[in-house]
Amino acid sequence: MKKFIAIIPVMMFTIFVGCSQTNNQKNTEQPKVDIKFETTTHDFGTITVNGNGAFDFTFTNTGKEPLVLKNVSPSCGCTVSEWPKDPIAPGAKGTIKLKYNTAIIGTFNKSATVYSNAATNPVTLHINGTVVQAPAKN
Repeated sequence: MKKFIAIIPVMMFTIFVGCSQTNNQKNTEQPKVDIKFETTTHDFGTITVNGNGAFDFTFTNTGKEPLVLKNVSPSCGCTVSEWPKDPIAPGAKGTIKLKYNTAIIGTFNKSATVYSNAATNPVTLHINGTVVQAPAKN
C-alpha cells in the first residue's frame, strides 16, 4: 500500500509536466493550397443596353497542391458565372468570368462568392457599373 501511495505523486507530476508542454514554433510554411486574384473588383463604368457586361477575374494557385474551385455563387440571377471545373496546378493561372445582364437599365453593384479548397476561402468578387439607354440614331 505504501508503494501505491508513493507512486501517485510521481504519476501526477508526470501528467502535469506532459500537459504543460506547448509547441511555440510558428508555421512559416507556404499554405498547401491558396488562391491569389489580380483584382477582386471591376468597375464597368457606363455600359449601353445589351453591351458587354462580362469580365474575367484572373487568379493564380500560389500553393503547393492543386486548387479546386467548388462553386462560384453570384448574388442574384442577373449575374452568371463561369469557372474552371478541373483542378488548377500549383503556380498555374485560371479565370472566373462574371457576366451581368446588361438588358437591365440602371446602376448595379453585384458580387459572386468563390468557394474552393484554398486557405483563403471564400473569396468575394465584385462588379459594378451603370447601364444606360443607347443614344438615339439620327
